[in-house]
Amino acid sequence: MIDFNLVLAVFVGIAILLFLILRLKIQAFIALLIASIVVGVLAGMDPNEIIKTMQEGMGGTLGFVAMVVGLGAMFGAILEYSGGAEALSNYLLKIFGEKKASWALVITGFLIAIPVFLDVAFVILVPLVYSLQRKTSKSILLYAIPLLAGMAVTHSFIPPTPGPVAVADILKADLGWVILFGFITGIPAAIISGPMFGKYISNKIYVEAPEINIEKTENTKYPAVGLIVSIIGIPIVLIVGNTVLNSPLFSEDVIPSDVKLWLKMIGHPFTALIIANLLAWYFLGLRRGTKKEKLLKITTKSMEAAGIIILLTGAGGVFKQMLVNTGTGEMLANYFADKGISVLVFAFLAAAVVRILQGSATVAMITAAGLTAPLLTATISDIDKALLVIAIASGASILSHVNDSGFWLVSKYLGITEKQTFKSWTVTTTIIALVGFSTVMICSLIV
Repeated sequence: MIDFNLVLAVFVGIAILLFLILRLKIQAFIALLIASIVVGVLAGMDPNEIIKTMQEGMGGTLGFVAMVVGLGAMFGAILEYSGGAEALSNYLLKIFGEKKASWALVITGFLIAIPVFLDVAFVILVPLVYSLQRKTSKSILLYAIPLLAGMAVTHSFIPPTPGPVAVADILKADLGWVILFGFITGIPAAIISGPMFGKYISNKIYVEAPEINIEKTENTKYPAVGLIVSIIGIPIVLIVGNTVLNSPLFSEDVIPSDVKLWLKMIGHPFTALIIANLLAWYFLGLRRGTKKEKLLKITTKSMEAAGIIILLTGAGGVFKQMLVNTGTGEMLANYFADKGISVLVFAFLAAAVVRILQGSATVAMITAAGLTAPLLTATISDIDKALLVIAIASGASILSHVNDSGFWLVSKYLGITEKQTFKSWTVTTTIIALVGFSTVMICSLIV
């Protein structure tokens, strides 16, 4: 049975959230908190209960997210400063050659955007795109779109980037399964939206590389490629390994329980990222002559961006908890179940609508996660939760346009018009969303 007062409370809350962000330009953190209070008031909650729910939602979410996002930001900052992104990109270009440079760039973007924020990684690597365009005289889109596609996929699909980490925590999904399915769904999305679409659109739109001055890091000597791949891969292998070892694939008597407990601790995202940070600190910092004071400054600076993501995620947790405590989530879950509507479809559409309306993929992911979490039943598996995370990430990737800062970043650095950006970058993000979600639906039928 539908309680229309609760439904109205949710719709009014979302409308106020979008109004505050789009019209009044209020920061999404406080906008989410205000929307949560409105939902509680309209749903008839006691004022004291509203405050307790806010505390519960914020505290319950940040215990995990703050650690992972903070450690991930520091790790990415050291990697960025060391010149690791350029080293990996140059190596792949050397292996693949100019003719297959687009494949080298999509792999580079895919790997580098796991630890480094998309906008930072793009600014670091865009000079390579310029260089290739001038060398081959082909359209810059042939090289830029694969790089951007690889970055956009891992930025939304694969932890420890903040978006999927936040959604995984709100949905209580196992990070190992999220990483695994992030790769499974992300690879075809990156290939189709990157090299394949890049080749097509570059034949339609010819653009030469612009003359733009980009600030370079102080390091001129690049670290070894094997070292970069190893340091990026270690936390991922540890987290996924922990998930697999503790899954039904391994029976209880295969590994001694004491050993399993220690392996579980080492493979926990907290420990795995601490290990990655220590390795990066030493091998990419101290061993290459970077002073301890400089490393401290770099990692401290990275906390600024991480702080915004952490607070925003906490506010998303408040919104989720408000839907849980008002009973809205349970009511909607029963309604969708009766109508035969898949939670995966709901999650994708919720993220897509918020993304299109307000622009930020992160806000779209967190809002959609808050709407979806209360719909989950106690019987839903860890694999299904992980697929839900990717479904939300897919929806939040769709149709980047003028209200998205990424739209203008691409337009500025590639020197293309708004119309050309729509035809190239906007279509790229939409392909990522549709291929990602299609793969999720296929996986849900198989596993």
